[in-house]
Amino acid sequence: MQLSSVIASPALLLQFFARTIQCVFTSVFSKVCYWTKGACKESNPVVDSAAADDKRDQSKEQLATTPTSVNYHFTRKCNYKCGFCFHTAKTSFVLPLEEAKRGLKLLQESGMEKINFSGGEPFLHEKGDFLGKLVQYCKQDLQLPSVSIVSNGSMIKEKWFQKYGDYLDILAISCDSFDESTNQLIGRAQGRKSHLDNLFKIRNWCQQYKVAFKINSVINTFNIDEDMTERIVELNPVRWKVFQCLLIDGENAGEAALREAERFVISDQQFQEFLDRHSDVSCLVPESNEKMRNSYLILDEYMRFLDCREGRKDPSKSILDVGVKEAICFSGFDEKMFLKRGGKYVWTKADMKLEW
Repeated sequence: MQLSSVIASPALLLQFFARTIQCVFTSVFSKVCYWTKGACKESNPVVDSAAADDKRDQSKEQLATTPTSVNYHFTRKCNYKCGFCFHTAKTSFVLPLEEAKRGLKLLQESGMEKINFSGGEPFLHEKGDFLGKLVQYCKQDLQLPSVSIVSNGSMIKEKWFQKYGDYLDILAISCDSFDESTNQLIGRAQGRKSHLDNLFKIRNWCQQYKVAFKINSVINTFNIDEDMTERIVELNPVRWKVFQCLLIDGENAGEAALREAERFVISDQQFQEFLDRHSDVSCLVPESNEKMRNSYLILDEYMRFLDCREGRKDPSKSILDVGVKEAICFSGFDEKMFLKRGGKYVWTKADMKLEW
């Protein structure tokens, strides 16, 4: 059909536009995806809503992730001011104990084997008693194979071990340097209290009360040249997790962030040089930015999964409202990377065959 004849005839012009609009609609509907984010994805056009809902439910059933290992950051409050912190005190909210237990039971029913409690500083809320009750519930009532905690160590008392130590498999203490002045520069300190004195004291308590001891270190511009081999060997943790400093928009980078971590960031090459320097440390478990970003199932204080794939933390709906199967579809969890980085290991203290 020639354009001149279309312009000359109003009827043909109307027909031309009608066909054009029809083509546009056909093209759009053929390319629309119902979901564009999350661990569960589909690409069926909406032709019949009932049929589409049925297909969507089938897809979720097939692709839903099992929450084998979950990190529950039940509080964001902390008594330290680490400059690179990527889970900052943006709220002071903590779920009521019974609601937190309800969520943990939902996770256990969905296949959770390991729970890790973190923060913020998890021993800060109710002086560690809230945390202790969750630890006891997960081991005693839910019978989870592994219950662990990540802490800065500053609030831990021996009486906590006496009351709850039997229920805890692993305690990880964050320590980024064996130089007190470096810890002060990083913000890994409270006033002039010795972070290292606490570290060694807690190591002894772990041995006394039969809790596996672990160390987490974030490698950054302030500790990149340090050789920690001698002290790590002396402390003899079951695992030494070594993280490359990671930027997360809205947490430690960007206008809405409570921290400015850009000055702590190191290159991949610098991180590798640190790893090479400590290659003789058998318990070292390295985690680059690539390995770390999407390989953790993270629950925030509202029990929402946090999707970090876009370099920020996008929350799902709470598992308390929609259940685990629905919420986990928006976690952004990379299970292959989780396994590649050694996320699944011997994590029950009874199976570690440690010499207490």
